[in-house]
Amino acid sequence: MVASLSGTLALVVGLAVLLLPLLASELSRPRDAMWGAVVLLLGLTLVTSADRLTGSPMLAVLCGGLLIGRLGLEVLQLRWRALTSEEQQRLLSLERWQTSLSELLVSVARGIAAVSAASGTVLAALQRGGGSKGSSGKRWVRSDDGASSGEPARKPSQPDEAAASTPERTAEVTPTAKATPVVRSFAEIDQLLQAAVSQAG
Repeated sequence: MVASLSGTLALVVGLAVLLLPLLASELSRPRDAMWGAVVLLLGLTLVTSADRLTGSPMLAVLCGGLLIGRLGLEVLQLRWRALTSEEQQRLLSLERWQTSLSELLVSVARGIAAVSAASGTVLAALQRGGGSKGSSGKRWVRSDDGASSGEPARKPSQPDEAAASTPERTAEVTPTAKATPVVRSFAEIDQLLQAAVSQAG
């Protein structure tokens, strides 16, 4: 219970330190984002590991939290004293905080809009790429011979069928060209290869 409360408080403090340049730029310093991230990591660890922190580890966590809180308060007091009286009065005014919160909300809205536009663009690009890839794929069919032998066979194209059905016409048109064999299974390919090897030998 104590670990969960300490972790929640650390998460709130870390988020406040991260948002300090947007809310109170007079009190912020260049490395505040790094220390805010460290406090957020501490809070996340305390919240997720609350059931394992009992006894002396929990006492060590409490002592560390008190030390961090005390040092953070001293740093905040030093930064407050370094401000001029006009800056201090401006930070204490309600109008200043309303302006800072409105600017923060506008920044968050712009960030959400940019992320949604980028995600929409990426999804549209992925959908276009998937559609074109699916439409350009080759189609393979299984013939009767291939279905009986368990081997896939390519569907013959129309010029091959025309050449196989009318060999005389092909010979008349191109008398010097040799007839191209039509292959319908891997066994016929193997036979053609063996015949070519025997002729070459």
